[in-house]
Amino acid sequence: MAGCGKANGDENNAAQSQVKLTISAAASLTDALTEIQKTYEEEHSAIKLQFNFGASGALQRQIEQGAPADLFLSAAAKNLKALVDKQLIDTDQQINLLSNELVVVVPSDSTSAITSVADLSKAEFSHIAIGIPESVPAGNYAKESLTNANMWDSLQSKAVQAKDVRQVLQYVETGNADAGFVYKTDALTSDKVKIAFTVDPATYTSIQYPIGIVKATKHSKEAEEFYTYLQSQEALDVFVKYGFSVPESK
Repeated sequence: MAGCGKANGDENNAAQSQVKLTISAAASLTDALTEIQKTYEEEHSAIKLQFNFGASGALQRQIEQGAPADLFLSAAAKNLKALVDKQLIDTDQQINLLSNELVVVVPSDSTSAITSVADLSKAEFSHIAIGIPESVPAGNYAKESLTNANMWDSLQSKAVQAKDVRQVLQYVETGNADAGFVYKTDALTSDKVKIAFTVDPATYTSIQYPIGIVKATKHSKEAEEFYTYLQSQEALDVFVKYGFSVPESK
């Protein structure tokens, strides 16, 4: 009898206990993670993945303020490090997962000649989309590169600031900006833009995408399993397909 009761109880629990994991992730990861979600949920029927996509700085502040999140996947090392420093993420439960490149995109039908950041000073580029540097890592990398080229101040009158890197892409796609700074991976998702040039990687900090498990998670076992899965070859192959690189150390 006891055995029957346990079996029935397990069935009832299984029906009621689908675990929902909330992953706060950089907007540039939207397409890759959406594909990974389908595969993972098919293989783990008891798990429901819920993504909160946005600018890494904004996501960091949400977690600091107690917003529910089980994992954080940032587009900048500094945003995850801030949470480690505040003891909201354990040092031994975070790793640098991916890397990316910064590019400048223009509308796909653009005939403007542009091969470097210096060309952005030309009159034909009157609106240049950049993520808000304080909260959008891609914007911060762009600011760093332009500052190194002594162009940041002179381009301020042309700058159109965006809330995340996907909005930068949208501004260029719709013609509301003549050019924009996005990640290579974002540029590859759209046929409405083309890559004008790759920004010199020597002019900005290396773009890293670290992931960490948020200490406050109520589903540490499931969070750790997904954290481990994202480091698997199966998941990394999806990221690479969308243009990300896997760091040498991985």
